[in-house]
Amino acid sequence: MLPVFPPGKLLNVSERIIFWDFDGVIKDSVDIKTHAFVQLFQPYGPYVAERVLKHHEANGGMSRFDKLPLYLRWAGEEPTEDRVKELCEKFSKAVLQSVIDAPWVPGAQEYIRTNPHLQIFVLVSATPQEEIEKIIQALGLAGSFAAVFGAPTSKKEAIRLTLSRYKIPPHQCLMIGDAIADWDAAMANEVPFLLRRHGTNEKVFENYTGNSVEDFTAL
Repeated sequence: MLPVFPPGKLLNVSERIIFWDFDGVIKDSVDIKTHAFVQLFQPYGPYVAERVLKHHEANGGMSRFDKLPLYLRWAGEEPTEDRVKELCEKFSKAVLQSVIDAPWVPGAQEYIRTNPHLQIFVLVSATPQEEIEKIIQALGLAGSFAAVFGAPTSKKEAIRLTLSRYKIPPHQCLMIGDAIADWDAAMANEVPFLLRRHGTNEKVFENYTGNSVEDFTAL
């Protein structure tokens, strides 16, 4: 069972840096990646596929570089570097365009593009660096973010590096995420957290008592 989470805060003018997760926060693309993981491991049988599904849904902010070796072991395969690379490439090809075409989380695109409070926006994602940069470029958002971090840089490290660069106190920042990894990265850096709730993370955050939103239309 998850611990009771400390209160977060709502997005407002006082935050100087906003750390944004991508999948499930900017784009409603969580289910796309869930389906892709299940499809990759469907050939190993329903037990492995179901185990992959449950683990992925409970660990949404975990990099595929960490998930795939684990899933291969569950499937009875040795996770060699070449095999993991092969599956990473298959996964990327399966999801890239679908993620770009996925629906926006309501209000996210407008807030990011207009940046009404002139805040520093930093993207922190578990998606591989090259892939998330392609996605952001395709969406025309490259100019909206002061920095874009993807795997293998962890979200904890991305936040730490940003705080160090800008010399801004953590309490003047905010992390917006939808996964335990996002909350964990925020807490590790003493940055307040805002949860974006959706159907996939409902059980994972059943004990969460901090601030949350379903979309960003009221910001």
